[in-house]
Amino acid sequence: MRLTPGLPLLLLMACAPRKEVVPPPENAAQASGGEGPAVTLERTACFGGCPVFKISVSPEGLVSYEGKGHVRHLGSATRRIPAERVSALVSELDQGGYFSFASRYVPPDPPCGRYVTDSPAVITSVRWGSQAKRIEHDYGCGSAPGALVVLERRIDEVLGSSQWTGR
Repeated sequence: MRLTPGLPLLLLMACAPRKEVVPPPENAAQASGGEGPAVTLERTACFGGCPVFKISVSPEGLVSYEGKGHVRHLGSATRRIPAERVSALVSELDQGGYFSFASRYVPPDPPCGRYVTDSPAVITSVRWGSQAKRIEHDYGCGSAPGALVVLERRIDEVLGSSQWTGR
């Protein structure tokens, strides 16, 4: 029986201690900016038929939707959008002043101003790099900036919530 020259080396490698292989995080692009979605938007109930749902997107473009009431699709759904659209959305939110708005436009907080009852609320959040912001916006608050409403609608448009809400 003749041994091949590489066989002893192969046997040594088989006996060598193994280094544990740790898989990369599911959202490797998020690892530096923390866990969780890049952008979220949640619309709450009102006195009437307002759509109730939550939608979010990861930095990689995975959109997650959960329909809760007064929407075409109740339950969960997902889709993908290009990661470039996510970064463009965050840039648009930044340029639109999102990070400079108050964190709460809800009664009785002073930024709310005059208040009308039975309106829906929208809760948004953005996490991107070192920036993080969450805004609670009750639509009954008269002093909330109009630009915030525009940005909330833009999140809906980019993430495609209308395909599930029917609105």
